[in-house]
Parts: sequence; structure tokens; C-alpha cells
Amino acid sequence: MAVDLLLGLQWGDEGKGKIVDVLTSKYNIIARFQGGPNAGHTLVFNGKKHVLHTIPSGIFHEDAINLVGNGVVIDPVIFKKELDKLDEQNVDYKKTLFISRKAHIILPTHRLLDAASEASKGKAKIGSTLKGIGPTYMDKTGRNGIRVGDLELADWKDKYRALADKHEAMIEFYNVELEYNLKELETEFFEAVSVLKSLKLIDSEEYIFQAQKENKTILAEGAQGSLLDIDFGTYPFVTSSNTTAAGACTGLGVAPNQIKDVFGIFKAYTTRVGSGPFPTELFDENGETMARVGHEFGATTGRPRRCGWLDLVALKYACQVNGVTQLMMMKADVLSGFETLKVCTAYNYQGDTITHLPYNIEEENVTPVYTDFKGWKADLTEMFEASQLPAELNDYIAFLEKELEIPITIVSVGPDRKQTIFR
Repeated sequence: MAVDLLLGLQWGDEGKGKIVDVLTSKYNIIARFQGGPNAGHTLVFNGKKHVLHTIPSGIFHEDAINLVGNGVVIDPVIFKKELDKLDEQNVDYKKTLFISRKAHIILPTHRLLDAASEASKGKAKIGSTLKGIGPTYMDKTGRNGIRVGDLELADWKDKYRALADKHEAMIEFYNVELEYNLKELETEFFEAVSVLKSLKLIDSEEYIFQAQKENKTILAEGAQGSLLDIDFGTYPFVTSSNTTAAGACTGLGVAPNQIKDVFGIFKAYTTRVGSGPFPTELFDENGETMARVGHEFGATTGRPRRCGWLDLVALKYACQVNGVTQLMMMKADVLSGFETLKVCTAYNYQGDTITHLPYNIEEENVTPVYTDFKGWKADLTEMFEASQLPAELNDYIAFLEKELEIPITIVSVGPDRKQTIFR
């Protein structure tokens, strides 16, 4: 059985967690393939809000297996806190949560390194979440990293000590003021490692291969967004992993010819957290309205998100890079009440009009070219059928489908799993 794939098409925060939760009933296995606790997947159901960082978004469905793949980096301390919250809700995760032995571990010193590196950059900082993600992936590619499977070996603490000592020497090199008590951090870390070791650790690529042979249905869940991909995003203001479709192959051990449907999630407008170029960013009342109505604050960091009109140039690029087969539009309800909506359909790039994403989209090189649409007044949050959607929203959707040449099969009209319209 081929693997379906779900990922974000913008700068993250598109609403992937909600859609995974909505779709989980159709799948036997939900598998995270990259990123780490820098992700914040928000789910709302039964009047309660749930935020997941590393654990796959199918965890609240008792019949689904939730797999943390080899491409993910795991902070045992944050992971334990997630488990504690699941315990409070009586989620029996010990039966359904599996961890790849090849996933890398975030050490306390990785987080300290992240903070020292970001502090040393001053105004040139990239907007790191300071979760230790970058340094952990650097150790992975530098072949120094500690993996989940190492925790089962007798000498893993020796390996830990050597790497932590190396990190402390590197922190000194940055020559920034950084106060910390490593002994305290390590006490919490080792306690959390014990909890992690009590879970089901597996050779995940073999598990997925056998599941495919048994015709199990599998949904690969991405974190962050395509425009944050280390290769194809707005470098250097990106994350440290491959957030695009190719990352599912390397992050789970799935062959490229085994990917079937690619579900692309995007907001009806655009947001971005942290630093980096953002051609359609708004600094006016419209941007403030989007942020207020959309509750645009990072689920992981709490940082306010920058808001702007939908960037169709960037969205088309993300669809091409990922081979998207179905689109799912989130937060359509946030745009209710705008007299006029704008969609960026081209860039004025160094004197030329272009419709592809160029190498550099900094504001000195790019000016967005907009197409205007009539807005709608209707409150979408109480709508449950496609036939109820206002004509202006249907026109907006039809235009996007025509330009992207991909069907929009889901429209989200609120944060709750019930506020999901299938088209």
C-alpha cells in the first residue's frame, strides 16, 4: 500500500495538526518524518485545545499507530512533558506510540549552543526557536550525534559526556553571556531519557515496509512548511531539515515510488514567524485584523506571527516542488469581513514581471503584483456544507484552483475538527 503525505506549503503554522486529526480515521499509521519540538501542531475538539510538538497528530485516535520517524530530532524533556499531558487525558499511548531507533536526540547542550549561536548573530539572527534543532542536525550530518538506539547500549553515557564536553567548549568560543546550570539540566534530561526508553523503540523503516506489505494505510506527517525547507526555502531563514515531500522518503525510509497522494495545506492568507523575507506582509489595519481574528501566535514559541495576503507565486512553487495532488485551505473564516481581498499573482523582480519564485525575494528585489477579489461578510464558522459557502469565497477558491491546477478538497472554517468542509 502506497504512503500518503501531508505537509505545509507556506512558512509553517498552516494547520497541519488539525487536518491530520481529521484524516486519521482513514489511516492505520500516522508517521512524523522530520523536525522536532520546534513544531507546534494545534488540535481542537470537544471544546479543548491540544498542542503537540513531537508526537504525531493522530495520538488521540486509539486505533491509530503513531510513529516518530528517523528524520525527527527528539528532546526527551519536551517529549516527557507531552506524555505527561496525555496522561492527564488518559490517552493510552504505550500501545500506539512507536519511536524510531534512528531518530536523533537533542541534548541540553544542543539548546545552549543554539542560544549562544543566535545571541552571537545580533541583528543578523535568523529567528531560531532555540530548541536545539539546528545544532542537533549539525551533529547528525557531522556524524557526532546520539540516536535513540544508542540509549539501549551500555556505553551511551560515555558518548553523551564526550559530546556534551565538546559542546561546552564550543559555547565558550561564541563569547556571549550565557548563564546555565548544566547539572540541573542533566538531572531533568536523564530522568526524561528513562521515560523515553520505556516506550516502544523500533527499526522504523522495516516496520513501515512490513506495514505496506500488509496493506496498512499510512499517512506521513510533515512539520514546519515548504518555504522553510533547508534546500528549497528562503535560506538562511529556514529550518534545518527537509520539510518538502522528499523529506518523507529520507525521514521514514519510504521509496519515492511509494508516495501516492500529497496533501498540501495552506492558509487563505499568509503568515510567517521570526525573521526572513515576506513579500506580501502587511503593516496596516488589514494585517492587524488577520492577526487578531486568526489568533496568530506561534503554538511553540508564543511569538506573534507576521500576516499578509496570499502569495500565489510562492504557493505555486511549493506545489511544484512537492508534487501536490490535493489542496486544503485553512482559516477561510479569518477573511470574513474584508471588503476587498488581494492575491499576489506575480512579482515585479528587478524591473521584470515574473510568476516564478526567484533566488532572492528580499524587499529590495521584489514587489508583489496583486489581483483584487470581492470579500464576503458571512460568518463561516457555523457552516458545515460546501453549498453554504458564500459566492465570493467560491470565486476565490475557483481562481486558486485554476491558477494552481490542483483541486481544493477541504476548506477549514474554524479551529475545531467539526469545522471542516469537504468539497
